[in-house]
Amino acid sequence: MIAYIVRRVLYAFPILLGVNIITFALFFMVNSPDQMAQVQLGIKHISPDAVKHWKEQHGYNKPLFINNEKRGTAALTDTIFFDKSLRLFIFDFGKSDQGRSIAQDIRERMWPSLAVQIPVFVIGLSVNIVLALLVVMFRASVFELSAMVLCVALFSISGVFYIIGGQFLFGKLWKLVPISGYLHGWHAIPFLILPVIIGVISGVGGGTRLYRMIFMEEIHRDYIRTARAKGVSEFSILYKHLLPNAMIPILTGIVVVIPSLFMGSLLMESFFGIPGLGSFTIDGIQAQDFSIVRSMVFLGSVLYIIGLILTDISYTIVDPRVRLS
Repeated sequence: MIAYIVRRVLYAFPILLGVNIITFALFFMVNSPDQMAQVQLGIKHISPDAVKHWKEQHGYNKPLFINNEKRGTAALTDTIFFDKSLRLFIFDFGKSDQGRSIAQDIRERMWPSLAVQIPVFVIGLSVNIVLALLVVMFRASVFELSAMVLCVALFSISGVFYIIGGQFLFGKLWKLVPISGYLHGWHAIPFLILPVIIGVISGVGGGTRLYRMIFMEEIHRDYIRTARAKGVSEFSILYKHLLPNAMIPILTGIVVVIPSLFMGSLLMESFFGIPGLGSFTIDGIQAQDFSIVRSMVFLGSVLYIIGLILTDISYTIVDPRVRLS
């Protein structure tokens, strides 16, 4: 197990390096340092001296990948890529172009993201599994057909529709909850109710269909037929026999999602004005702040790799017969 984890961690370094190179190349193919300076200074008629001063102040006055004016290792280290991207491997996120500490912003903004995503994850997972088990229990009936039609309809609707519709009905028309905004501590609960409800409802269609497919594959196994032959009730078969044996494929999706909870939801946080990591990323993209963009892409890649490793480890916990090699 330990050797496997160490090997996977070592494999992660070239992956993260490739992600950094691609992110860096794509960003600077769209935005040059001069354009970034013009956006940040916010002045229509900017003097060349002001642009030059901004680039020197923020470290964008060097070549991108290779410094032909230097010799030896300095040709690679005295570049924007080395200064801005490779430092991420020691989790040195640096400062944004506005001068704020990115690490401090991440620590502050991760809590609003978790406050939304954890309830959506827990409640949504429970609802999806229960509904999928009910559909399997009443399979080949009108209930299953109606449930699947409803799930396809829910899955086909864009998440933006749920957000705008929920804000209009519950916030503007019925005035049950605030439309947008956020307060810290227990005062945040009224602002979290609507995003959590929308997050759960928008995921019911896809989640229920996925878990139903997993359960339907298990329902025809020999151990299910044996339990039925012994007179075990259908309820006990589903919840005591089928569900535990179906946990391995379910964990594949669950554990991978857990690290991404820290990243938040881009649409949800932007529409509801929640100051989480999702809205932080959107703000960085709109401001053409490369420091924020590369930090969030790197952090998302690290969390995704951690999720994959946790998924493999969870296999051995659920089924001891699985061995990692």
